Amino acid sequence: MQRFEAGASIDGFELVERLQSGGMASLWRAKNPKFDFPLLLKIPFLDPGGDVSVILGFEVEELILKRLSGPHVPRFAASGSLAEVPYIAMEFVAGVGLAEMTGRAPLPPDEVARIGAEIAKALAALHRQKVVHLDLKPENIILAERGVVLLDFGLARHAELPDLLGEESSVPMGTAAYISPEQVLGERSDPASDLFALGCILYQLVTGEEPFGRPATFAGMKRRLYHAPRLPRDIDKAIPRWLEAVILRCMEVDRSRRYADAAHVLSDLRNPDQVVVARPPAPSNARIWEAIGNLFRRTDEKALVGKPASSRVQAGPPIVLAAVDLANGTDALAAEVLNETARVLAARQDSWLACVTVLKTEIIADTPAAGESGHLTYLRRLVALKDWARPLHLPEDRISYHVLEAVSPADAILSYAEHNDVGHIVVGARSSSAIRRHLGSVSTKVVARALCSVSVVRLKAIEEQRRLP
Repeated sequence: MQRFEAGASIDGFELVERLQSGGMASLWRAKNPKFDFPLLLKIPFLDPGGDVSVILGFEVEELILKRLSGPHVPRFAASGSLAEVPYIAMEFVAGVGLAEMTGRAPLPPDEVARIGAEIAKALAALHRQKVVHLDLKPENIILAERGVVLLDFGLARHAELPDLLGEESSVPMGTAAYISPEQVLGERSDPASDLFALGCILYQLVTGEEPFGRPATFAGMKRRLYHAPRLPRDIDKAIPRWLEAVILRCMEVDRSRRYADAAHVLSDLRNPDQVVVARPPAPSNARIWEAIGNLFRRTDEKALVGKPASSRVQAGPPIVLAAVDLANGTDALAAEVLNETARVLAARQDSWLACVTVLKTEIIADTPAAGESGHLTYLRRLVALKDWARPLHLPEDRISYHVLEAVSPADAILSYAEHNDVGHIVVGARSSSAIRRHLGSVSTKVVARALCSVSVVRLKAIEEQRRLP
């Protein structure tokens, strides 16, 4: 990992002061005469052996932040490439971190309502720009003079961009204390997920307790699908019934009963008289038996949290997957896969491209990269994949890059294609050999098992054509 000190310069940005950093990146106050606002540099930790999701999160934040505008997000300044020094330069936002205020909770209800309204206003502006944050928590919220500013878009989803994180993983992504039920089940497209997190934050601010704690396991996070937290007024009777109603509606498991949009939350928090307060809940024993009965009735967890698709981020255009072998660099077969990919995209101009290469791992025996960090190997392969695709000249909202680590390249390609509902696969096939005929080539397995159309580019045919006079 490259070390930086105050006074160092990166692409004209001078590092001034290192700030308290998280586990994914180091944060620096910086200055650059080209910009007339205070600057912050975010440099991801690319430690040997580190989690490759850091790279994906860096790319997601860069893609999304440069598309956002308005007072509720930091201004984007510049970014550095993974091949050199990766960084994101953005506006440094002065203000009070909400995490500091949660440390003083419980807060007076009127102050909680005021803060909640400001957060809802920021979320409404974000959702209008077709972005779902998906990691809303006190640490990512600044109370600035201009209002609430939202930070850290490394887990976010833009409706018009490839979902880099969702495409490569189906595990829950978010902070355990605030993650929504649908995120626990792998859904990353609904603005209502941010409203659930807002409800958790308001609950914590007004009661001093986290509604679901901080579970460390998948099973622990799934408990919120079936087990409601204590009612806020059971913790403190001084909490107004209308505020409790707003919080509980934000935290509804069933999204059809949750607030439909942040603007409605904002309106209710600013106009308590319009909030409909439901009748008092049934006695606790009755609620327990009702919950037990629900466990027997709920056979489909996704149906439990489901709601009309019209309120979710709409699905993007069809996906073309180009699977290219870059283990030996950009060779003749890789070049021909690129040519075939260009032809397919020309015929499918409404589609976007997922560039995939497989970093083959071994169960037994040493690999060629045994002497170097798997993390650095991943990074080099990712850079090579981007270099391979550059001649296509696709805008960044039509292309994504994925290095899959797997023992079986064919299984990795097929799993990715199925998980992401790929519409067409372009894959290369090397010349035949006794071993390939016995074990089955990658392309043969892909053709045999793919649930979509497949274009196979054969190297042997290409080589024979080149030998002809």
